[in-house]
Amino acid sequence: MAEDKVRAHVFVRGKVQGVYFRQNTQIVAKQHGVFGWVRNLDDGRVEAILEGVADKVSRVVEWCHKGPPAARVDDLQVSYEKYTGEFSDFEVTG
Repeated sequence: MAEDKVRAHVFVRGKVQGVYFRQNTQIVAKQHGVFGWVRNLDDGRVEAILEGVADKVSRVVEWCHKGPPAARVDDLQVSYEKYTGEFSDFEVTG
C-alpha cells in the first residue's frame, strides 16, 4: 500500500529571522525525508513548502510550531495543497 503524500505551505510569524530558523528547518526536513524549500519574507515571517509522506511532513510542521532554541513562534499558518513531487531536495532560499 502506497503511503499518502502531502504538500504543506507554511507561514511562521514571530522572532524567526536571524535565529537560524531556515537552516534548522532544512536539517529537520532532511532528517524526515521531506522535500521543498524555506525562505525569509520581507515582512519578517518565514515561508516554507514541505512535501513528502504525510506523517513525516506533519512532524516537520510540528517542529515549526517551536523552531530552534533562539526562535519565538507567535503564529503558524499551514495550508495543505495538492502534492506535486517537484522537489528532490530541501533548500534554503531567499
